[in-house]
Amino acid sequence: MSVQTNRLSRRTALRIAGGGVAALGLPGIRTQLNAQGLDKVSFHTNWRAQAEHGGFYQALAKGIYKKHGLDTEIRMGGPQQNVSQLLLAGRVDMIMSGSIEALTYVKEDLPFMCVGAIFQKDPQVLISHPGVGNDTLESLKGKPVLISSGARLSYWPFLRAKYGFTDEQARPYTFNMAPFLADKTLTQQGYVTSEPYAIEKEGGVKPVVHLLADAGFENYSEAINISRKMVEEKKDVVQRFVTATLEGWDDYLKGGEASAPGNALIQKDNPDMGDDKIAYAIKAMNERGIVRSGDALKLGIGAMTDARWQRFYESLVAVKLLPPALDFKKAYTLAFVNQGIGAAK
Repeated sequence: MSVQTNRLSRRTALRIAGGGVAALGLPGIRTQLNAQGLDKVSFHTNWRAQAEHGGFYQALAKGIYKKHGLDTEIRMGGPQQNVSQLLLAGRVDMIMSGSIEALTYVKEDLPFMCVGAIFQKDPQVLISHPGVGNDTLESLKGKPVLISSGARLSYWPFLRAKYGFTDEQARPYTFNMAPFLADKTLTQQGYVTSEPYAIEKEGGVKPVVHLLADAGFENYSEAINISRKMVEEKKDVVQRFVTATLEGWDDYLKGGEASAPGNALIQKDNPDMGDDKIAYAIKAMNERGIVRSGDALKLGIGAMTDARWQRFYESLVAVKLLPPALDFKKAYTLAFVNQGIGAAK
């Protein structure tokens, strides 16, 4: 089984409770020109290479970044890396993260922000067995749910507030699907793009999949987070990176042969990512509207709006993950997105 849901812990490394990160050194501007006169930019993903990173790899493989005057280095994440700390320490220009982290930057008075959100829907799901009465999120109240430590600082408070979940029903998730397969009463966390496929293929169970985004959990995911200094001093470079990335995603989501260049680079970085897993993930992203849904249908891939940021911030305040009266608009800028790239025709 894929252990990619461990990303949840990595993505929430900037704990909402705070502490620790403010002591890290702040970055300078790392971009420079290569021998061909292209601006060098580094981008760090949040996990091992996979289809969920496909648009970035597609933009690299097809020369889209180069077309926009960029020499882009994609650095692959993994279980031993905390990409948020790499950004805070100035060791990378941009990282793949989310809106929770961006709001935490504001809470901790750190000069970083979000400049674009690839996933309109966070792929986070809860997965249950069929035929045991766990067909809705409401039905899971009081029943055992396997979650990671990171979940307790992101979507679990949302589930407590909306569906009456309690900490007593939470069980430790060890990134191993064996306990779930052995016990039909259990529900476990996962990503809509991977774990359901692994469970069906390896365990012979077609699970019930609860996509939390469809229940109102409005976290932007696979977002691009960056230092304010780079936004202010290298605005043109940032714009070109964002535009090229959106074009890469628009192309990658066509799937099949169209996505082959990006897939080749993904599999070079991560040989465990087989063709079947990639095909399933692309299909799930398209069918579930992970990239193209909501505001993105009109504003294009990567879309963000003030209204959605405000709703999500207020939802975190309501469950005491963030303080009230925070200047949440400092967490992001709309200057680089809403270009209509990949919008519904």
